[in-house]
Order: sequence, then structure tokens, then C-alpha cells
Amino acid sequence: MKSVPGARSAAVSAAARSLLPGAGEVFNTTGLPPLLRLRQPRSVVIGIQTGPLINTGASAPWIDARRASALFQQFVRSLTHLTYLTSLALLFSTLPLPASASASPTTNRPTVLLILGAPGEPEFGSNFVEQVHLWEKTCEKGNAKTLRIGLDKNSDLTDHDLLKQTLAEQPTTHTDPLWLVFIGHGTFDGKEARFNLRGPDLSDAELAEWLKPFQRPIVLINCASASAPFLKKLSATNRVVITATRSGNELNYARFGEYMAKAIADPASDLDKDGEVSVLEAFLMASRRVTEFYKTEGRLATEHALLDDNGDGLGTPADWFRGGRAVKKAKDGASLDGARASQFHLVLSPEERAVPPDVRARRDALELEVAKLRDVKSQMTEDDYYRQLEAALLKLARLQEPQGSSTNDPAR
Repeated sequence: MKSVPGARSAAVSAAARSLLPGAGEVFNTTGLPPLLRLRQPRSVVIGIQTGPLINTGASAPWIDARRASALFQQFVRSLTHLTYLTSLALLFSTLPLPASASASPTTNRPTVLLILGAPGEPEFGSNFVEQVHLWEKTCEKGNAKTLRIGLDKNSDLTDHDLLKQTLAEQPTTHTDPLWLVFIGHGTFDGKEARFNLRGPDLSDAELAEWLKPFQRPIVLINCASASAPFLKKLSATNRVVITATRSGNELNYARFGEYMAKAIADPASDLDKDGEVSVLEAFLMASRRVTEFYKTEGRLATEHALLDDNGDGLGTPADWFRGGRAVKKAKDGASLDGARASQFHLVLSPEERAVPPDVRARRDALELEVAKLRDVKSQMTEDDYYRQLEAALLKLARLQEPQGSSTNDPAR
């Protein structure tokens, strides 16, 4: 039986690693039932078919759905530490999925809207423009459709109205995500936060209204000072919202944006070494760089970035994470963020580009189901927890079943 190599091995997937007690401790499958086999350096394979269990020495061991439940229970009982089962739950959820014969890699194409604000001082203006260029390079590498606002000097519309018009032209229902990146200055008057544009500024309430029709995935990154109120206004299901500050009263120039523009394409941001940089990973790296800056300069930090991806409008700071998993608990028991943000990548790996968007969407939904299940584990009986976990794992297994396999099993 092959096993996942030790600590920090590339063979441990991002999601599985986030569930380990030590966020990167040794994970070894030696001695477990032949339910698991490694097919690729980072992939554990499990699948379903209606025939008997094939030879365990095969390269892709598919198991009989009618025996899956029994094998799963056997697997649970064989674990010395039941926490490893939770680790495996998300390990399964990141398995390579079968590509659809009719799917085209070009369908995996996000739209990225880069909004450059009013420059203010010249030194800030050149910095903001450089951030836009960094994002453009990353978008090109990720085959993203890139739109820019704030650089054109000949438009008949103000940047405010151009943004409104551009958003109105975007599909509101789509599997590919829409990214909005705000680069510039912000203000807060105690009631309303604004992003400073050339001409009329953009308020948090206005942007929230413009985005109401959108049902597609959205990643919104506001790199401006005093940007925190945007998080509460714009938080919603199937959205990732990042702000450079945790309060509208953090009014000084925010450096988070320049570090975020670099982190989204920096291999060093790839904490789980899966060949991709997620929004969560870029957020964590950029936040770390901001902290290092203020510490090196011997200055009091005047910005503290937040990330919200569960729709509660509260946000989670980077220092609540260990690896890619939030480990601190909110005083009021509120759920923490990070699971959804870990699923957004601007530059996909070759393997991910081959996965049809609809299949990826289903896989992501199942990953979130398992992550949420883990969050409420302490409120459930052990039997209920493992029964629901089993059901989620079997759904994930069926997602990667080879096309054309038999479907005679009524359990399917």
C-alpha cells in the first residue's frame, strides 16, 4: 500500500492539509484498507462502478457502490485517530475529475475588472498603475478576460458611470467567476465608505445595488484605505470579499494592494504546493508582507485586511489562520471564513483547466459541504457525523467516475 509522504509533502492536498490537527503534520495511509491508492504524486483515487472490486494492484481501483458503505465503515474502524478521517474527506474532494469530451478549456475563463482610482499624489498614482500592470500580466497568464477602468483619458463617461455600464453588460448567471479589483484611495465619513474615482466617487451602497442581480461567483478585492465597510455591504453567498482594512477609520494609505498584486502570481504564495495560488493564499501572503513592512519600519500598523467568503459580513483576519485553515474561534460562535476563497484561482493548473466548469462547481459545492460538516462536528453524534461524511465522500467519488461506466446500481 502506497502512502502519502510525510510533513509538508506535495502529496497532501490543500484541503486535506487544512484539516490536519497541525496543519501540515505527517499524514500516512500505510495499513489502511485497499480503498485508497496513489495514482499521481498529489492524487488519491477512489471511484464507483457496479462490478466487483477489481485487483488492488490496478492503477485505478474502482470499487463496487454496493460495498462502498461497508468498506467505509471498515475504514473508519481501522483508523487509530478518527481525526484522520476528516483529513481524508477533503483529500477526496480535490481528486482529479474526468474532463467532458465536449468541454473546451476556453470555458474556464474568468472576467477580471480592474478599477483604478484617482491617483492623489503622483507617487501613489505610479504605484497604483504598476499594480494594474501586475494584475494584467497575471490575467494574461490565466487566460482571463480583462477590463480596465480609470486609465482611458478619452471616455465620454465618468469612471463612475463607466463602471456601472460595464457591470450591467456582464452576464449575471455564469459558472466562471467575475473578479473586481479596486486599486486606489478610499474615504469614510462615519456613515458611508467611498472608493475615490476620477470624478464622482463610488459608495459601498451603490456598488452593492449594482451587484444585486449577480448570481455568478464573485471575487471582490478592495485595496483602498477605509475599505472595511464595503465588506459588510457586499458580503453574500458565493462571494469572496477582501478589504485592506478592518475599519472605516483606518484612513491612511494602504499597502495591502501592492502586496496582493504580487502575491496572486507569486509561487511562494502557493502554501499547499498544488501548482496554483488561491485567493485565500494570496490574501494570507499579502497580509504577511504588510505585517513585515510595519515591523521592519518600526511603525504602528494602520491597516489590517479582512476576508469574508461565508456571507455573514464579519470577515476574518489573516492572523486567525494557520496554514490555509482558520483556527481561532469567534467569541460569538460565528463561523469562520476561508473554505470558499481557497477554491478561487486566477491561474489554473493544466489539470484544472481540463475540468469542465459545471463539474468543478459541483465538486466545489461538495467540498464546502464537507467543510461545513466538520465545523458542526462537535454538535453532532458520532454516528450522524460519519453517516453524512460518508454520503459526501461517495458523491465526490461518483463525480470522478469514468464516463461510460455502468449505471445499473440502483444506489446511484
